[in-house]
Amino acid sequence: MQSYDTLVEALDDLKKKGYTLDFNLANDGLVCLDKDLQLSPRQFHIVDYFRFEGMSDPDDNTVLYTIESVDGQKGTLISAYGPYADEVSGEMVEKLKIV
Repeated sequence: MQSYDTLVEALDDLKKKGYTLDFNLANDGLVCLDKDLQLSPRQFHIVDYFRFEGMSDPDDNTVLYTIESVDGQKGTLISAYGPYADEVSGEMVEKLKIV
């Protein structure tokens, strides 16, 4: 598994690897505003993920997911975890679960 020291380093490298779309969480899936694209949990899979913790605040936790849609579109999703986690549907919680 690849590892990165910073979120910026990870995003730069992943863009070079074709993960160019910027996904955001919606209650029941993902959205990419640049392409007016919406994906339900069944329309994408998580390729990999990377955790980052804030240097000054241990509660400042972030996960960077690499996402690929069933039709081959690739991008990233940045999501908080811990006390600042986004509210999403149960199906999305299961999809984004990190074991």
